[in-house]
Amino acid sequence: MAIRAGRSALVALAFLLAASPCLQARVDQLYHGRQVSDWSRQINFELQNLSSSQKDGRHLLASPKEITHRKLRARTGVRKKMEVVQQDDEALVKLENTGIERSKAVDSAVLGKYSIWRRENENEKADSRVRQMRDQMIMARIYSVLAKSRDKLDLYQELLARLKESQRSLGEATADAELPKSALERMKAMAQVLSKARDLLYDCKAITERLRVMLLSADEQVRSLKKQSTFLSQLAAKTIPNGIHCLSMRLTIDYYLLSPEKRKFPNSENLENPELYHYALFSDNVLAASVVVNSTIMNAKEPEKHVFHLVTDKLNFGAMNMWFLLNPPGDATIHVENVDDFKWLNSSYCPVLKQLESAAMKEYYFKADRPKTLSAGSSNLKYRNPKYLSMLNHLRFYLPQVYPKLNKILFLDDDIVVQRDLTGLWEVDLNGNVNGAVETCGESFHRFDKYLNFSNPNISQNFDPNACGWAYGMNMFDLEEWKRKDITGIYHKWQNMNENRLLWKLGTLPPGLLTFYKLTHPLDKSWHVLGLGYNPTIERSEIDNAAVIHYNGNMKPWLEIAMTKYRPYWTKYINYEHPYIHGCKISQ
Repeated sequence: MAIRAGRSALVALAFLLAASPCLQARVDQLYHGRQVSDWSRQINFELQNLSSSQKDGRHLLASPKEITHRKLRARTGVRKKMEVVQQDDEALVKLENTGIERSKAVDSAVLGKYSIWRRENENEKADSRVRQMRDQMIMARIYSVLAKSRDKLDLYQELLARLKESQRSLGEATADAELPKSALERMKAMAQVLSKARDLLYDCKAITERLRVMLLSADEQVRSLKKQSTFLSQLAAKTIPNGIHCLSMRLTIDYYLLSPEKRKFPNSENLENPELYHYALFSDNVLAASVVVNSTIMNAKEPEKHVFHLVTDKLNFGAMNMWFLLNPPGDATIHVENVDDFKWLNSSYCPVLKQLESAAMKEYYFKADRPKTLSAGSSNLKYRNPKYLSMLNHLRFYLPQVYPKLNKILFLDDDIVVQRDLTGLWEVDLNGNVNGAVETCGESFHRFDKYLNFSNPNISQNFDPNACGWAYGMNMFDLEEWKRKDITGIYHKWQNMNENRLLWKLGTLPPGLLTFYKLTHPLDKSWHVLGLGYNPTIERSEIDNAAVIHYNGNMKPWLEIAMTKYRPYWTKYINYEHPYIHGCKISQ
């Protein structure tokens, strides 16, 4: 028990020493002073005894050899005692260092940022007063509740008054420099009333309970605000900016004013030449499509060998044609088609079109579960995005039907930017697979169980929940293998089985994962870097080294909610002085 008590005392002393340099210095002074003094007195006493014995003649009883031996023994004793002193000093230093290390954790947990002895706070932080005011306001709220519950109404009113003063002083400030001059005086006044409240009301259990209630309340508010943020960001992602709408309308008007002979693109003989590099791009966004084409051509080594197959809807058909007639992609070939002209793509052949005509699907999209609040509507709004109703989004499953004479084609989304020559992709051996894509399973949430319903036996019996997902946006498709393996037929099978949305919700990636299961060749990740539409932490070097960067997510580069630091990679391929763009007030 005594040993345990002694150890406890040492630990307590170590913490005290770490917490206060002044106390530590004083203890050192007393400890070392007493220790050295005690040892010095003992050593001097022995030397004096030796000297006095020599003076009173007692040395005559001993031989010279014995006297020499005594002197050596005395000196050895002195040296050993000094070594003990040094060893004790070293032990003390180790103890103090241990206390300092342990006290860091105590400081962080108990005293927080405002422990003046912590080393990182030797220099005052730029926001230390702001943080301290916020801490004071939290404690004021807690004590105001306790004061009211215990009928300390004068103290309750005083706490409320100080709380309002602090709120006015703090305002929207995030740094000390933004605080008004009166902030310091109000902090002092708040500290005084908090000290008074602590003396009268301090109850550890009650304060802990109140903090827990505040934490739960704050957590609920954060959850609600996240839902509202999700709803609003998805709503923004569905909208078309006025400038792009204006651009499309002006181009459409001017296109239909052209005579039929002026509506044709050159080099039409290249459209079915399998020796060239062919791209498929399906889009209803003129500006986005122009960036994809411009960035590809500007980074191509042999632009004349590149062929772009654009498909759009009837609303944007004129605008897309007019834009590329006015701004041809150099020596490359381009062709624009209207998806509504594909007469073979009808509800009797295509399961998605058949399902979109059903009453249940119309109910889901247009009537069911209309949200009454912002937060309530966030969960389903994502799946009511118009892109899921557009055949442009599902046309990727019909590539051999759209381009029957091609062997290979590179599929590109309209929210990507090309940063280097892509012809190397045609040289990649897909090893008998149909789809060449970059895998996205670096994190667990990009595996099959993220997208598919594995509680359904049709999924769980045929697929691995830990199978690696991959990305649409830049995909090399071998159309010969596609036909041999009847990929479109596989897609139809799974789409028919999902009529009631029991296998997956909506979108094209889940059926793509099923259709190309074990038929996807993983490409090197530098070919396609994703996340610029939602992830603010992508490394600059990763973006700069990528062949294609992809703004997948809600924060598209043409929207106001786009992330500012990623937008220049997209805007560099737009000529903002172009008469149509300038006239529609589209700006960087």
